[in-house]
Amino acid sequence: MYVVSLSYRVPQDIVDFHNAGHIAWLQKAFDDGVFIAAGRKVPRTGGLLLSQADRPALDACLAQDPFYTNGVADFEVMEFHAARVAPGYEILLDS
Repeated sequence: MYVVSLSYRVPQDIVDFHNAGHIAWLQKAFDDGVFIAAGRKVPRTGGLLLSQADRPALDACLAQDPFYTNGVADFEVMEFHAARVAPGYEILLDS
């Protein structure tokens, strides 16, 4: 599993300008099964994505994000192996 941390590198008005494209990209990525969770950081300095896709598929998807292609955010991809989860979250366990 991968945790992707996005950190904005531009002022909020530029983030807002590209947000509609980012949201459309995000919906397609969810529809394609790339992500299983997404949300904003608090305070709003970026976002986090959770993916169970393989690394090449994840990287190919991230390369299409308008936040990436327009230099809006830096991306950090961290691999994470879930060994234990609370009841109801078994889908997160590594197989």
